[in-house]
Amino acid sequence: MNIEIKTYEEKDLPKMIQIWNEVVEEGIAFPQEELLNDQTGKQFFASQTYSAVAVNTDTGSICGLYILHPNNLGRCGHICNASYAVSSESRGLHIGEKLVSDCLLQGKRHGFGILQFNAVVATNIHARHLYERLGFIQLGTIPKGFRMKDGHYEDICPYYREL
Repeated sequence: MNIEIKTYEEKDLPKMIQIWNEVVEEGIAFPQEELLNDQTGKQFFASQTYSAVAVNTDTGSICGLYILHPNNLGRCGHICNASYAVSSESRGLHIGEKLVSDCLLQGKRHGFGILQFNAVVATNIHARHLYERLGFIQLGTIPKGFRMKDGHYEDICPYYREL
């Protein structure tokens, strides 16, 4: 499988919305609870500093995406934040690593100096190992910072990396 990370196009939106909603529905990683529809999805992805898709160049299908945006403003406006989503049928194929690696480059290109993740769920071991392998540093643990879909709480782990 050959994967290319590229800026999304409007034609990519239906698959992006589907992948995003899949992660939201799982209720174990994203803080969002509302699903995107055609209108809100278009607005959401367009409002980011940068939105990208992972495309399987062998089939032309979209198998993942990420969004990049400021984490704060003003004196903290040099810090960005990002979210990543890989379709369930494409997980375990190192697509997440390609998304994060591209995001690090785009963050720097867009003038950010730090990429920070505010709420990595402690049980999301695969993401945590990936971030640590790519040089992110865990800042600590926030006990019971994330409400899982089933209602119980898990710890969250903020991470950062200088760009």
